[in-house]
Amino acid sequence: MDVRDNFTDFTLASNYIMQLAIDEYQADRNWTRLIDRYWNLVEDLIGDPRAKHLPFMDNPLPTLGMVLTYLVWVLIIGPTYMRDRKPMQLTNTLFYYNLGQVLLSAYMFYEHLMAGWARGYSLTCQPVDYSDDQLSRRMFNLCYIYYLSKLSEFADTVFFVLRKKKSQISYLHLYHHSLTPIEAWILTKFLAGGNTTLPNIINNFVHTLMYLYYMLSSMGPRYQKYLFWKQFLTEIQIAQFIICIGHAINALLTDCAFPKFITFLLLCNASIFFVLFMNFYLENYRKKATVKAVQEATALTTPGQLPQPVANESPKKQQ
Repeated sequence: MDVRDNFTDFTLASNYIMQLAIDEYQADRNWTRLIDRYWNLVEDLIGDPRAKHLPFMDNPLPTLGMVLTYLVWVLIIGPTYMRDRKPMQLTNTLFYYNLGQVLLSAYMFYEHLMAGWARGYSLTCQPVDYSDDQLSRRMFNLCYIYYLSKLSEFADTVFFVLRKKKSQISYLHLYHHSLTPIEAWILTKFLAGGNTTLPNIINNFVHTLMYLYYMLSSMGPRYQKYLFWKQFLTEIQIAQFIICIGHAINALLTDCAFPKFITFLLLCNASIFFVLFMNFYLENYRKKATVKAVQEATALTTPGQLPQPVANESPKKQQ
């Protein structure tokens, strides 16, 4: 049975795998063998054979281990190490890191266009192409690079810890940096192309702008005048999730040859991010604008009192 045929009907493939796994367990009741058998079935039926021999792609344990190590370091080990030390400046490191992320994000955005989205991909329904032709292979390679890029973004939080920027390590930040490497692993292992790459190309565009902002921010006070678009950047981030939600709903409501279970997960994920980013936006812009307006109105009605500016916070890295 061809992998493309199997994964088009995700329900059929998943039910078949589940039944075999249950039969295996009832016959032997060996959990270790059950997990091994279950994984082999998943990989044989719906895994992309092109991913099998790539580093970290054989099974999800290396990725899960790296995510766990990341969380332990940024929440426990790093803060403990920095407790009695002065914040590190890392000026040059931050500049070159952000420059590298700008170039990498721009490259991935271009490759998403050249591997599919400017070469005939449908915005309404695009199944995964598991063939080994030039464009399909190009998209697959891009998905793997996208996965590796999400691992590299662990450095965002590491720099926050070393600079003692605890306020920047929000729940949204940790949720994003912990979840996206796992999502990208699943993408490369099972769904390297099609509908799942629409959020990626939008994300690459947003990240190009976002890391450009942080690169300029790291270059010192004389470049602060070029950072007036912080709020606009957050609004673009919110817009990307609205697009992803609409795209997923359309795929669910139409007869799209793409696994609806995966589409539903994409819808849930985009919805969670939308809520988190809206909360961040309201907390950091709308409420502060209201406070500032009240302060200015109070100052105008109080003789001799000048309006007090609301201090700007340092930008928070998110999606």
